[in-house]
This record gives sequence, C-alpha cells and structure tokens, in this order.
Amino acid sequence: MRIIDLSTPIDATVWEPNPTEHTVLSPAEGAVHMAESMRENHGLDFDPAVLPDGELLSLDTLRLTTHTGTHVDAPSHYGSITEYGPPRHIDQMPLNWFFRPGLVLDVSDAPVGTVGADRLRQAFDHAGRAPEPMDVVLLHTGANTLAGTPKYFTDFVGLDGPATDLLLDRGVRVIGTDAFSLDAPFGHMIVEYQKNADPSVLWPAHFAGRRREYCQIERLNNLEALLDTPRFTVCCFPVKIANAGAGWARAVALVPEE
Repeated sequence: MRIIDLSTPIDATVWEPNPTEHTVLSPAEGAVHMAESMRENHGLDFDPAVLPDGELLSLDTLRLTTHTGTHVDAPSHYGSITEYGPPRHIDQMPLNWFFRPGLVLDVSDAPVGTVGADRLRQAFDHAGRAPEPMDVVLLHTGANTLAGTPKYFTDFVGLDGPATDLLLDRGVRVIGTDAFSLDAPFGHMIVEYQKNADPSVLWPAHFAGRRREYCQIERLNNLEALLDTPRFTVCCFPVKIANAGAGWARAVALVPEE
C-alpha cells in the first residue's frame, strides 16, 4: 500500500500565535552535557574527549502547546462539564477511533466562515458516499496552503453546529480538517455574534463536544492527494500525554495499491 503523509511539521522557524521554541544540543555539546550530568548526579568522572570525534548524542528541547502542528483534540479540550459525564483526556481515548476508514469531503470552494449541513450533503454526493459509523471524516478546505503564515489563522472555513451534528449523527467520532480549527476563524465568529448576540455561532464545532463525545484532528495537510481516492485508511494515533486536552499526531493515509 501507499502511505500518504497528512501531517504538518512542528517548525519553530514559521509564524505561530503561540511561538515554538526549539533548542538543540549538538552531539559534541551532548557529550559535555552527559559528562557534567554524570559527575553532578552520580559522582562519576568521564572525559568526553575519549568519544569518537568527541561526540555523543544530540538533544532537542521544545517549548510548545499541544495544539501546535497536526494534533488530536480530546473531549476535555472542549470544556470541563459535559452531558455524558467527565470528559476524557487524550491518553484515555480508545485507539480504535484513530485507525479507521477515511472519507475526504471537499469544501475548498467555500469562503471564509462556516459551511452548513446542506453543503456537507453536497460533498457526500461529490465523494460518492456518505460517512459510515466510525469513519474518520477529513475536511479539505485548502487552508493548508497558508500554513506557516498569519493568514493560516484567519482565512479558513469551519463547520457550523448543524454540520457538526450531521456527522456525529452518522456515527462519526473523529473529524479532521486541514485548517487551523474545525470552527470558523475567531474574528469571523465574533463579527457574527455581534450581529444578533446569538451564542450558537461561537465555537459550535468545539462546543458540540460538550454534548457528544468526539475528537477533532486539526492542522492536517495534503488532503488534496486523497480527493479521487475512494477507499483508504486513516492512522492518526495521538501522543499519549497524561491528563492533556490534546496530543500531537503523525497522521497518514494508507491507500491500497491497485
């Protein structure tokens, strides 16, 4: 089978609303670090100069949020109070949710804002089928072309409440997007709310997770490669971070060879 990478990298060199910090100890610096640590913690003296080329191992240290790069949101991210009991953290989610048949819905022609249930039904027809229970549904919005720029966080399309419920009604438990969020951009939602003070336009996709347990995959990439692929499997296991509301994932599609 072919393996198609659906992930965006964690990259400290590109623009993020919460900047990533990435520091690297070179293999030579790693050797000195190890020698100092052994002396301070275990009372052992070791001269790193005896190592080949004076090098041991490199060491990367990162400071970032769990929502940087491609990641899976857990129910506990959506709020502390739900209609179905205590919301589960990412380390508590069943792994069989994240290795399932996939379906890409193309909504890349939609303007900044939200798409509704009728637009998703049109996407079902275009894809040739509707989601089946436990399918991983992936929204191709085209926003991934803006990744690494400020517009990636302001110019994209999300789901409204009825569209989210349509997918959940069909038994979907994981919904993904190549955009920054499954909801509309922050600025768009605030403007819509200010028109008539309707709270239903504020984070409807995320807040649906307070009523019904499901996960989101945000900041996917390369979904256009799957638009003409009728059958594939999504593998998107989240990193097991104890008591966290999200976990990074290396999402891929497994496509059978003809």
